[in-house]
Amino acid sequence: MEPLGTFEITLRILYQLSPVWVTLVILFIFSIAFKRRLGLYGKLFDSPIGMIGFGMVMFWVFTGIYGAMDMIVTHDPLAQLSGMKNKAPGTPLRTPEEGSYPYYLLGGDNLARDVFSRLVKGAWVVVQIAPLATLFAFMVGITLGLPAGYYGGRLDVFLSFLANLILAFPVILLFYLLVTPEIVATGVPNYMAIVLFLFPIVFVTVLLNTRYYTRPKLRNPLLAGVLVIAFWLYLQTVSNGGYLVNTPTFSLWGLPRVLDFFDIPGGILVVFVSVVFVNSPTVFRIVRGLTMDIKTRDYVAAAQTRGEGPWYIMLWEILPNARGPLIVDFCLRIGYTTILLGTLGFFGLGLPPESPDWGSTINDGRKLLSVYLHPALAPAFALLTLVLGLNLLADGLREESLKD
Repeated sequence: MEPLGTFEITLRILYQLSPVWVTLVILFIFSIAFKRRLGLYGKLFDSPIGMIGFGMVMFWVFTGIYGAMDMIVTHDPLAQLSGMKNKAPGTPLRTPEEGSYPYYLLGGDNLARDVFSRLVKGAWVVVQIAPLATLFAFMVGITLGLPAGYYGGRLDVFLSFLANLILAFPVILLFYLLVTPEIVATGVPNYMAIVLFLFPIVFVTVLLNTRYYTRPKLRNPLLAGVLVIAFWLYLQTVSNGGYLVNTPTFSLWGLPRVLDFFDIPGGILVVFVSVVFVNSPTVFRIVRGLTMDIKTRDYVAAAQTRGEGPWYIMLWEILPNARGPLIVDFCLRIGYTTILLGTLGFFGLGLPPESPDWGSTINDGRKLLSVYLHPALAPAFALLTLVLGLNLLADGLREESLKD
C-alpha cells in the first residue's frame, strides 16, 4: 500500500472522529433549542466566544470518552509494531493483521507506537484527572473559605496562615516534591488523600442538612443514605489492595478486599492528590474574599433577621451569589491543571512512563524534534486547543455572569 497524502489523512481522521462530531452536533442543537430554560449554561449560547470555547472543550471531552470505549482509536496505544518506528503520518503497516487498521494516521513514535491512538487515549487521561481534581479542590476551598470569611477572627487567621504557607512554595516545585518516588514511598500522598477526600462528604452533608433541617422526616433518611454511599465511595477511592496506607514501615487497613471493587492506580492517585492540594489554597482565598464582601449585603442581613443559621446563610445565600466568579475560576483552573499535568508528564513524574498522557508523549517526541516533528506536534496542539477552549469558555461565562 502507498502512504496516504495530507488530504486523505485529514479525511480519515475526520471519519474516525465521526462519533464525536455527531455528539457535538446533537448537544449544540438541544442546548440552543432549550437555552432559555438552562440558566447560566443556556446563556452561554448567547456568547460566540463562549460557544467556541465550549465546543473546543467538549470536543476533547467526547474524544476522551469515546477513546476510552475504543470507538475511535485505530491501534493499541501501547503496542509496538515492527517497522513503524518514527514513521511519517499516513504510513501503511508492513504486515497488517486481518481486521486491524492498515495505517498509522499520525505516524509512529520512537517506540513504534501509533501517535493518533496515544493522542486519543491521552485525552481520556486529562478528562479523568483535571476536572475531577479541580472539583475536589473547590470542595476543600469552599468548605474552609466560607466559614473563614463569614466568621473571621482566629479561625480566619489560622486558615489564612495555612493557605499562605502552601502558596509560598512555587507551584511546579511543590508538584515536583509531592510526586517524587521518595515522597511517594513514605505514604504522604495516601495520608493526604485520606484527609482531602473527606471534604466532599463534609460539604454534601452540611449542604443537605441546612437545606432540609426543618423537615427531619425527609432529612434523616436522606442523609443516612447519602452518607453510606459517600463513605463507601470514599473508601473505594483511598483504599488500594485493601489498605488505606501500605508502606514498608506502616500499614493501615482500609476497605476489605471483597468490597473494594476498583483501585485507582498509584500514579494517578498521587497526581490527583497533588492537584487538589496545590489548588485548594487559591480557591480558599477566592471564596474567603467573596464571602467577606457578600456577607455585608442586605439579603444576608434579612436571612439573619429571619433566624437562619450561619451555615444556611453561607451555603444558600452567599455561595449562590458567588457562583459567577467561581464558575469562571473553575474553568480557568482546569486549564491550569491541564498544563500542570502536561508539565509533570514532560518531566516523567507522577504517571507511569508508558502512559499516553500528552505531557509524556511530548517528552518522548521532543528527543528527536529536529528530525521528526509529528510525535510531539500532535499532543502539543491538543494541549494548546484544550487550554485555549477553557480560556474562551471562561471568558464567555464571565460575560454572561456579569449580565445575570
